[in-house]
Amino acid sequence: MRNLHPVKVGQCTLDGKHIYIQSMLNTRSDDIEGSVAQAKALEAAGCEIVRAAIPNKAAVALIPAIKEAVSIPLVADIHFDYRLALEAADAGIDKIRINPGNIGSMDRVKAVADKCREKGIPIRIGVNSGSLEKELLAKYGAPTPEAMVESALHHAQLLEQFDFNDIVISIKSSDVQNMIACYRLAAERCPYPLHLGVTEAGTARMGLIKSAAGIGSLLCDGIGETIRVSLTADPIEEIAAAQDILKAIGKRGGVQLVSCPTCGRTRIDLISAAKAVEDALRGCEKNIKVAVMGCIVNGPGEAREADIGIAGGDGCAVLFKGEQILRKVPESEIVPALLAEIEKL
Repeated sequence: MRNLHPVKVGQCTLDGKHIYIQSMLNTRSDDIEGSVAQAKALEAAGCEIVRAAIPNKAAVALIPAIKEAVSIPLVADIHFDYRLALEAADAGIDKIRINPGNIGSMDRVKAVADKCREKGIPIRIGVNSGSLEKELLAKYGAPTPEAMVESALHHAQLLEQFDFNDIVISIKSSDVQNMIACYRLAAERCPYPLHLGVTEAGTARMGLIKSAAGIGSLLCDGIGETIRVSLTADPIEEIAAAQDILKAIGKRGGVQLVSCPTCGRTRIDLISAAKAVEDALRGCEKNIKVAVMGCIVNGPGEAREADIGIAGGDGCAVLFKGEQILRKVPESEIVPALLAEIEKL
């Protein structure tokens, strides 16, 4: 177990007891109305920490507008200009994402550290394989895990020397194996909460696969306190993907759907039935396992641990609970009959 230094972000505490889901607004920073609407939609979808780019002074106006509209913590994403960090802090931001080594003189680093300490605002240091310091690239020859972690710890040390340690670290790479190695090494070398993500992961399909492999592997090792699934897609899809990853590895409750891949024994349209059941249960918060199986071989036998399920027959299916068969239903009634039984649970 890591000797973790807990960090509060608004009402959230990054202490490993709960894995927080994050996303980032992709509306224009000068579109306050659109940004507020997207932040509200993300919160409704299950986002627990939301981030907004603050590229200039005008964008600071996003902070009070979003804070008034949502109850989840808001993070300001800032690059290079330390004055924006100071203004964001005064505007009520809950966390700042900035790299101390990129904002200039130590006076500027101290100013940000002092302001954030005064207001109880944590700082996330974000290291990216595509923006590693030139001297570290020269030293290691590539953005290796050792280079990435050295960069992150250097930025952290710049804050530590000003008695600031409410730090969160992210060390992202678009290469899944490199990303995993980076976080494992960081977990060994520092006590700070880790924000997990595969950066520039890709579109909804491949981005989810890469994120599940990278984020899921680390969470199964007990590494990571908060996650973002970065997709070239609507940010709402990032929330659904993150929820599914957490559910798949037992870090979140809700419906666990198991369904067989079908084979030559299948005599019903199981693919459509499984999709319909999945869609219908997407918002269901019951901690149950639901099985949608193609035949009796994969039904009450292999899926006996399910709370409720169906096993296909020839144009029909049987409903079952554990090893108990409830009744037979025709193919056209499979989905509504299964959903009706779930309602009773």
